[in-house]
Amino acid sequence: MWIAILSSREAKRGRPYSVQRMGEDMVFWRDGDGKIMALRNYCPHRQALLSQGKVVNGLIQCPYHGFEFDGVGNVVHVPAMGRSQKPPSYLKAKSYTLYEQYGIVWMWYGPGQPEAPPKFFDDLKDLEAYAEYWETWNISFLRAVENQLDGFHLPFVHYNTIGRGNRTLINGVALKQIDDITFVWHAAAERDVGQKPKVRLDIDPQKAGTYIEFIYPNLWQNHISENMRVLAFFAPVDPQRTTIYIRFYIKPTGIKSIDKLLARLGMYFNIYILHQDRRVVESQNPDIIGDKLIAPDSPIAIFRRMFLQDKELQNKLKVKIALHTT
Repeated sequence: MWIAILSSREAKRGRPYSVQRMGEDMVFWRDGDGKIMALRNYCPHRQALLSQGKVVNGLIQCPYHGFEFDGVGNVVHVPAMGRSQKPPSYLKAKSYTLYEQYGIVWMWYGPGQPEAPPKFFDDLKDLEAYAEYWETWNISFLRAVENQLDGFHLPFVHYNTIGRGNRTLINGVALKQIDDITFVWHAAAERDVGQKPKVRLDIDPQKAGTYIEFIYPNLWQNHISENMRVLAFFAPVDPQRTTIYIRFYIKPTGIKSIDKLLARLGMYFNIYILHQDRRVVESQNPDIIGDKLIAPDSPIAIFRRMFLQDKELQNKLKVKIALHTT
């Protein structure tokens, strides 16, 4: 399974970049062709941090003894042994399978090798003008994802922004499973005047205009209109921390430079909304076993069922979950 873990902007040519993802310390760099590489951030010789070293001819060089490693973890050069001798094969660093496209870096965390590239939102591929922002929250991966699948917190958390209007009643949820890892949904929120709410809406959510699309395990899109979207992905740092990446796509003029400027201006509003979420989400109990879901939580229930089948990610994040629905 692929998981989005990094923005392409973070890994620059000519120098190492270190982050923690899914509890593992990793070092990223770009080879001579600009292709992104990643190893466990410890030299297998004496466990020095590779991220404190240098990029030399497309290889990562250990700062302690100058060992040079390629992108699959092989040691290519050991200065103390000289270039005439072949380095020992047991000095192999742990490597990771990566894929980079659309300004995003994915990592393969499943068994075996991937047979296809990661899935992305087809309708975003042609929207090139966007602004991007990221920050790390002190909250679990599941809490971070599920906040964006929760449609009825808006009038309370975002009472003065996207939740204005006091539409507290969820008068039905339209949900459509696209494939094994993708679903879309739309919720109809209304003022509560005593009407009995519906559990499900009998419409195609993609024809509702504004809808949410999610690709498991961590890609989320708010389809606001054909020319305006918000993309988010949630990169697990460790069991207690998650880095939230957001992008604001906009195409009002069709002129890339102008649209990018407008996207940057619009990003300030999106960051404000993000921080409204953060205040509440970071206060949640990180243990979700005690959660008891209700009918409007159906997108969260689907996500949790997907996660229940994903033993690899459960083990890496040290998470146990239970489903409680009404």
